[in-house]
Amino acid sequence: MNLFAQFSKKSVVALAAIVFISAPLVPGQTPRTPPRGSGPSQLNLLVLGDSILWGEGLKDEHKTWYQVKAWMQQAAGQDVREKIYAHSGALLAGETGAGTSVPLDSEVNSAIPTVNEELNDALGFYTDASQVDLVLVDGCINDVSVFNLLNAGNTTDGISQLAHSRCGPPMAALLNKTARSFPNAHIIVTGYFPIISEKTPNSLLLRAVARLFYQQASSPQAPQMKAQQLRTQLVAISRSWYQSSNEALSGAVLRTNNDLARRHSRQRVQFVEIPFPPAYAFGAKETRLWGINGSFLRKLLAVLTLGKVTLKTNDERRGQRVASCNEFFRRPEKEDKNHRKDRELRRMLCYYASIGHPNRKGAEIYSEAIIERIKLMISDVGWIRAGQTNAAPTGPVR
Repeated sequence: MNLFAQFSKKSVVALAAIVFISAPLVPGQTPRTPPRGSGPSQLNLLVLGDSILWGEGLKDEHKTWYQVKAWMQQAAGQDVREKIYAHSGALLAGETGAGTSVPLDSEVNSAIPTVNEELNDALGFYTDASQVDLVLVDGCINDVSVFNLLNAGNTTDGISQLAHSRCGPPMAALLNKTARSFPNAHIIVTGYFPIISEKTPNSLLLRAVARLFYQQASSPQAPQMKAQQLRTQLVAISRSWYQSSNEALSGAVLRTNNDLARRHSRQRVQFVEIPFPPAYAFGAKETRLWGINGSFLRKLLAVLTLGKVTLKTNDERRGQRVASCNEFFRRPEKEDKNHRKDRELRRMLCYYASIGHPNRKGAEIYSEAIIERIKLMISDVGWIRAGQTNAAPTGPVR
């Protein structure tokens, strides 16, 4: 289903639905670079998931996985070799996109490879999966869909049901396979965060986006909602998403651990809930999420001119991502009017893909929560694999 076919031109440019979390639009994969040298004292880190663990909009040194890697190296006194398969827009589960063109830059939204497919790719990468020490994984927000999370026509119960169905059993299945595939690795599953809270200002942009999603996703018979009602409902939906996704993901971890216990495995999977108070939500004064640069006047003009006056995101990868979006969505030799509109919409959404993702301070919240959990793991079982040896890869390393 084409998610954007229902958007009129006027609706589209009413800030293009401001993508808070990368929606799954087009396929993509993690770029690869030549392998580095390895030594006998090496730990191996594998990262699977979507744009959150990929680190949308962040320079590598500010990404959560990089900060965890740096801490691991210092704590263990060993080199850490990372392999990153997480990418923007990844679905947790779903159909593959065999034969579909893919972007080279993981900043560009892509539904595939799914997180399950990322795991399969990782299994083909390592010649000895027992040498992987730590797996970081997330996934399911794209399966729930940002269009549901930003539609005030939805109910909190409906979002809760979506979160439990899309984040529960599918994640449990992924974790079981991951645990069986990497017999010596500890696995950390990270949660999500509430996008909009009572601290999010009722700005022009928020009102435009809230009304756009409500009008496009609701039936003609749906009751009209005032701007304050829309905002109040979005706050409630975000709160329900945060609570329900944490419940579903932690439940998936519990089911996996119970299965491991039945098999008398020492391996354990950990869920890390991300502390994210209302003050950190989108647009709040202390926000920990990327947003948009520009004065009130420029934002107003962007709405009034239907996007002819453009806005810029405030992330660290904007220039690189815009170039990648232009390259991937470049005009083909033959293109009809409808395909051109669709392509231009996808390209514009690609420009804004960082909005609502953790900024530098947000990434630090994730890394600190993960590191605190690793410290507990070390105190319980040591770090992490007895008798360190190299994980010999069959391909290049990121």
